[in-house]
Amino acid sequence: MRVYNFSAGPAMLPLAALEQARAELTDWQGSGMSVMEVSHRGKAFVACAAETEALLRELLGVPSNYKVLFLQGGATTQFSAIPWNLSAAGASINVLHTGQWSAKAIKAARQQDLTVDVIADEAATGYSTTPAADGFRVDPTAAYLHYTPNETIGGVEFGYVPESGDVPLVADMSSTILSRPIDVSKFGLIYAGAQKNMGPSGLCVVIVRDDLVGRARPGTPGPLDYAAMAESDSMLNTPPTFGVYLLGLILAWVKESGGLTAMGERNRAKAELLYRAIDTSEYYRNPVALDSRSWMNVPFIGARPELDKTFVSEAAEAGLTNLAGHRSVGGMRASIYNAMPIEGVQALIDFMTDFARRNA
Repeated sequence: MRVYNFSAGPAMLPLAALEQARAELTDWQGSGMSVMEVSHRGKAFVACAAETEALLRELLGVPSNYKVLFLQGGATTQFSAIPWNLSAAGASINVLHTGQWSAKAIKAARQQDLTVDVIADEAATGYSTTPAADGFRVDPTAAYLHYTPNETIGGVEFGYVPESGDVPLVADMSSTILSRPIDVSKFGLIYAGAQKNMGPSGLCVVIVRDDLVGRARPGTPGPLDYAAMAESDSMLNTPPTFGVYLLGLILAWVKESGGLTAMGERNRAKAELLYRAIDTSEYYRNPVALDSRSWMNVPFIGARPELDKTFVSEAAEAGLTNLAGHRSVGGMRASIYNAMPIEGVQALIDFMTDFARRNA
């Protein structure tokens, strides 16, 4: 049976997209082959990739002066690719530090002869907050400002888009992309690993403004050079074909479900329902500041931490899987991306209520 999968990633995907992929797995478009077996340079797959890009542009409202790239390696690879492409050796960049993923981006940038100025660091609150919108100053000479809109581990999310002036704003949207409407024109570059809302792991989508393409330092590997990848329609090397194909199916599902406005309404309702259950409970609590709570990743702590493993185990037996908190923070965490229906959230709340009653 299908379970309610609360994993932070690889995450639950829309059943309609998975069922279509299953139906086409051994015979895609009458080819007698899987999409994983056809040539990535053949007309059929080239058309598939173009259609996927067009649909992504439509749903996100990507302006015409932005490139859309389908790359390999996930978001972590982009921690290194972005400095290679957007900054010269010795340049300075600004970073907003709100958790473990922004920490990884900082570490990668410092390995590339850059001056990394952390202009806001939420360490004092244990990374349970985001900085105030007017609580930092962007250096106008910085090559770019990097931030992580949503920290999946801590369940911390920005409620605003930082103002960066003329400094390009770079965002790791791995866990928020497609979850609600966004204004792409506010960003110089958006990157996102696919394994939350867009498909399987291994695919990373980069949306980059034209004026930031073609700046890569000498020696940047070709598959990580945005200009080289753009010129080859993301096919300088063999692309993650199945990921691109499945992304197309998921984008079609998003469109048929009402687009990003409808997704945003659904996701807000799911998050509010779960937070309300936590906040009104005497057994559970959420450690994140009210104005910084994530719509996508909801950590919670039980009154008896010694029963956390029991909670996770019993939940799995009830068809509610992958609820253990990240190993670095413990507790529990429910990731409620696009594919998680509100019925799954209600089933989790019902289980939480019953568990608390039995173990108070």
